[in-house]
Amino acid sequence: MTTMKALIYAGKGQPKLVDKPMPQILQPTDAVVKMVKTTICGTDLHILKGDVPTCAENTILGHEGIAVVQSVGPSVKAFKPGDQVIVSCITSCSTCEYCRRGMPSHCTDGGWILGNTIDGTQAQYVRIPHADASLYHMVAGATPDEQVMVSDVLVTGYECGVLNGRVEPGSTVALVGGGPVGLGAMLTAQLYTPARIIMIDLDANRLKQAKSLGATHTILSGPDTVKQVMEITGGRGVDTAIEAVGVPATFELCQELISPGGVIANLGVHGTKVDLHLESLWDRNITITTRLVDATSSSMLIKLVDAGRINTKALVTHSFKFSDMGNAYGTFGAAAQHNALKVIVDF
Repeated sequence: MTTMKALIYAGKGQPKLVDKPMPQILQPTDAVVKMVKTTICGTDLHILKGDVPTCAENTILGHEGIAVVQSVGPSVKAFKPGDQVIVSCITSCSTCEYCRRGMPSHCTDGGWILGNTIDGTQAQYVRIPHADASLYHMVAGATPDEQVMVSDVLVTGYECGVLNGRVEPGSTVALVGGGPVGLGAMLTAQLYTPARIIMIDLDANRLKQAKSLGATHTILSGPDTVKQVMEITGGRGVDTAIEAVGVPATFELCQELISPGGVIANLGVHGTKVDLHLESLWDRNITITTRLVDATSSSMLIKLVDAGRINTKALVTHSFKFSDMGNAYGTFGAAAQHNALKVIVDF
């Protein structure tokens, strides 16, 4: 077999299923894997909107999934053909300055490249650069669908939201955006036992899901959202506000919700400018953090999923065959209409 089926970015608003050449080992540190399951990320939707100029037309989309190793380069030590693996959304060479500083997202020969600057996981086969640091062995204590969530959703929510947001025991956390990555942040925030977790969204179904997964309060976003948060917090605001949508209105809402000394953690992918209201924040000891996920916490989170300490099962709401990728994108792109969180794509 010399060709395979793949889903490419064919231009603004145009995902397209096409035949592409099979990937080959190009470097001694490469692996080629056969995809078993993948999924669609909100970032893929941003690419289709034209928000990610680094992704060129005809690139295979996707940066998440589980797979079986088919072949490895001579320098790959941790994996062999036949191994079942989780594909990390971040590729790490593990030796450059940024990797050594714990920032593989800015790896000089990696970072977020799958489905962005090189072909990604929405294909039957994928080349994984720097395989030893960019793949993880699957575990026995969780289903394959649950382990797909470790590729991106869980680590992004944890690192960009919970760690950057400095969630602490007894604190109050507001999550603005109850999509998959927002729920990933909510699930992992509970590792730090905050006293209150407030989920804010426009979608009642997502709020219902958030409540079932551990939110102490849910708010259907509207004109009185700030008032409701202030009533919950006795007028002081929240210690951590996690922005998990990526539009100006939600980032501005976080600025209104934050308490003195609090942290606004940006999680969303922003494709347009956002106003920063320093006239209101300059004297309030506010910290604003940004981050691209580094996936340095993947091993730890895999252990927790394996042990049943983090339940990612509820994040999966729809399943599709790879041949039906058009409907998968349609469902995920109209998530509120379909009550969709993560869609699993089976090969």
